[in-house]
Amino acid sequence: MESALRGSIPTGVKIIETFRFDRAGGFGRLPLHFGRMAETARVLGYPFHEDHARAALAGVVTQPLACPIGGASAPALRCRLTLDAHGKFDLTVAEAGEKPQLWKIAVSEQRLCAANAWLRHKTTQRDTYDQARAALPSGIDEWIFCNERGEVCEGTITSIFLKTGGQMLTPPLSSGLLPGVLRRALIGAGQCREQLLFVADLRAADEIYVGNSLRGLIRAELVGLAT
Repeated sequence: MESALRGSIPTGVKIIETFRFDRAGGFGRLPLHFGRMAETARVLGYPFHEDHARAALAGVVTQPLACPIGGASAPALRCRLTLDAHGKFDLTVAEAGEKPQLWKIAVSEQRLCAANAWLRHKTTQRDTYDQARAALPSGIDEWIFCNERGEVCEGTITSIFLKTGGQMLTPPLSSGLLPGVLRRALIGAGQCREQLLFVADLRAADEIYVGNSLRGLIRAELVGLAT
């Protein structure tokens, strides 16, 4: 995987981590985010220094006009940390907004290639996801992608989880998907396990959820299927 990616890194590609900050809980799941960023940096050959990353995050609490955290009603923040090929970190912040109660999801006709190593890493090399998200039809909140074998993979910005018979399931990385931080946390806590999933499993699931580290789990309703 290292040689395959290092030989084909487009100029300007950055590694991305997006996470939540709130006054009560601080930065959400930060060790897992740093761990994933460090692993991608290793694979791409980028320098990663956690102390520099933490220094970049210090801006969240030292720029009160851009990042209001001074009062009990201060909003939760969406923090987007990027790392470039020279080891430079950049941070942008915005209000996280309210967590949605329900997302309507549909299965995309577009297929991912399970062998595409870029799918395992959160970087700016994600045109497939960005373009699909920008083209979401009215009434649909998220696309769900499958791979060339028909295995369910993930959404444009979320991991997918099914609950059936009381067990939470999520696709394995071998299907071609990002090792989501929320996904990893749920698996690590014994609340979820990996299993190959297909569109038929989406149809038959007792409950469907999509989610990421920023938003947490969001209840989902399947309203469309690829033809």
